[in-house]
Amino acid sequence: MSKDRTTVEDRLAAEGGTPVRTAPLPGTSDISGRRIDEQEIAAVTAVLRSGRLNSTVGTETRAFEADFGALYGVDHVVASSSGTSALHLAVAAVDPSPGDEIILTGLSDAGSMLPILAQNAVPVFADLDPATGLLDVGSVAEKITDRTKAVLVVHLFGAAAPVEELRSLCDDKGILLIEDCAQAYLTTTPSGRLAGTVGHLGCFSLQQSKHITAGDGGLTITNDPDLGRRARLFMDKAWPRDTDERTHLFLGLNYRMTELQAAVARVQLTKLQGVVDDRRRNANRFAETVNSLPGLSTVPTEGTSWWLFPIFLDPATAGGTAEDYARLMRAEGIGAGPGYIGQPLYLNPVLTQARTYGDSGFPIADRASEYAPGLCPVTEDLISGGKMMVLQWNENYTEADVDDHIAVLTKVHRHLVGRG
Repeated sequence: MSKDRTTVEDRLAAEGGTPVRTAPLPGTSDISGRRIDEQEIAAVTAVLRSGRLNSTVGTETRAFEADFGALYGVDHVVASSSGTSALHLAVAAVDPSPGDEIILTGLSDAGSMLPILAQNAVPVFADLDPATGLLDVGSVAEKITDRTKAVLVVHLFGAAAPVEELRSLCDDKGILLIEDCAQAYLTTTPSGRLAGTVGHLGCFSLQQSKHITAGDGGLTITNDPDLGRRARLFMDKAWPRDTDERTHLFLGLNYRMTELQAAVARVQLTKLQGVVDDRRRNANRFAETVNSLPGLSTVPTEGTSWWLFPIFLDPATAGGTAEDYARLMRAEGIGAGPGYIGQPLYLNPVLTQARTYGDSGFPIADRASEYAPGLCPVTEDLISGGKMMVLQWNENYTEADVDDHIAVLTKVHRHLVGRG
């Protein structure tokens, strides 16, 4: 009997070999992957001792807004209760009429889509650049109609979407641009501008897994005073507290951030640059390996803040699909998953079955059939066609953790390409 061409040490773990890694990696779901210490505890304790836990009587939320505004160089910052609420503030500030359209990506969390429906507007989906998973400007241009009110662009995984081109397109068409920066703290565009400051409005999340966290929380930023005021009013039941009137100027909600959230967020903000620097340093080293392997690539490293680490595949050259790579990498001790989300946003029942307001289906009842397979072919190819894989990434990874990522990916790539 001939000897197996692989050594025991080189054999894939999924086929009986020894995994490269057995220890868990730092993750954002617990303290191993978070930078939370006595500073946050002291800040929360101070709020509790003050007895002022609501932002209408406390000072932490307004101070956090001021700190964030100074960091981003913007005049208007509105804190809210979640990243989804931050997007809702932005959509409400745009003030669409019922049936107006807002263009977005199908590759995102539902928080990018649901505020559009909540404001009685119609989500319209544009396709993506297959090399980055980010909105394709040409596809957006094709989707613009006389009902288009805004474009909502997502800086996915911490990589900068083509917002400068989109801003130019929106200005030409007389529509507004909203940036979803939930995954893109301190991400910069090719011109060096901070993501969130190119469009008319930028939105951020403080959810558990983001670069910095207060458990939940959101921020909506703008340099437009009218958009900023409308966003602030919408956050607080359209109650103009600055004029000392108990009145409600339009339909708004209560999306106020608590002083406890703001206290944590203010401390976390002081750590943001270090978090992003550490994510970048390690991710950029791993990216060199990814881009050196035939059939694999990732997003441009310049300016990316690496919330997650995407890998794009040409299965014919890479020797396998994203599903193949993810399955084998997990067996080696590195978490990976194909496609990021299970299906494009437009294939969720809220759209395909028009499950909105009672049985009315408003405002999409007559358009639900448009939300169907084939609407955005590139999006669907990335999610379910085996051409995109996503790895977790974290500021607390050590050089040894990155070494393990490199060892696992090169091992899996070698085996799959060798079988091709």
